[in-house]
Amino acid sequence: MKLDQGMAAVVTGGASGLGKASATALAEAGLKVAIFDVNDEAGQAHAQAIGGTFVHVDITDEQSVIDGFVQAREAHGQERVTVHCAMASRRGKTLGWDKEKGRYARLSTDDYEFGAHGILVSSYRIASHSALGMANSEPLNEDGERGCITLTASVAAQDGQIGQVIYGSCKAGVNGLVLPMARDLMDIGIRVNSVMPGIFATPLMLGMKDRNPQMWDQLNASVPFPKRLGHPEEFASLILEIARNGYINGHQFRLDGAIRMPPR
Repeated sequence: MKLDQGMAAVVTGGASGLGKASATALAEAGLKVAIFDVNDEAGQAHAQAIGGTFVHVDITDEQSVIDGFVQAREAHGQERVTVHCAMASRRGKTLGWDKEKGRYARLSTDDYEFGAHGILVSSYRIASHSALGMANSEPLNEDGERGCITLTASVAAQDGQIGQVIYGSCKAGVNGLVLPMARDLMDIGIRVNSVMPGIFATPLMLGMKDRNPQMWDQLNASVPFPKRLGHPEEFASLILEIARNGYINGHQFRLDGAIRMPPR
């Protein structure tokens, strides 16, 4: 898909980390980017920096997402590239030792449902609402392509660690969306893919550099090559290639320096 000047894009979680880098890369490629995020201050600042639009969107709320797409399309027109990076989850082991009671306790179903809504359901919500808008727009090229949707999974989808029963299984579910959704949309001309990032130098991880330099060094050394955390710009580079290359469809990409996560 040719990324024409002025083509519209939506990036969720675009106020920081991988989403911010993706929004920057798309803007530098000439696209008009709408950032969906709940961080108003950071989102507005970055949207202004890249010449885009910020929309306050809570990905766990159906109406907020519907309203967000309406506002983004009013500003830039129908998005043809959608990148979903935002998420919400909780952490915990299936069973954990309760010191006060002196026995095991289970991770609550409420905690699991929170992560399922914040990761898996929100991915379907964003992708399906975007696809609906793309489907009712004219094709962009002789292949009949109408747009490209990229979801963010994680290496935890395949290498879930201790304490990641929510995160790992729900990110695996994101990967599970990709092929059937791509097939659902094949006659409409909408591509669907996902990226599984490994350990990236996002603001959350960078905070560890000062708090626990020993752990930071261990994380860098754990990556086979290159022996460092990924740069958000490297994630964004893959996002651009997926959008540009019309033959990439129904695929889940690991982007991880060949790391395979141990149990803990």
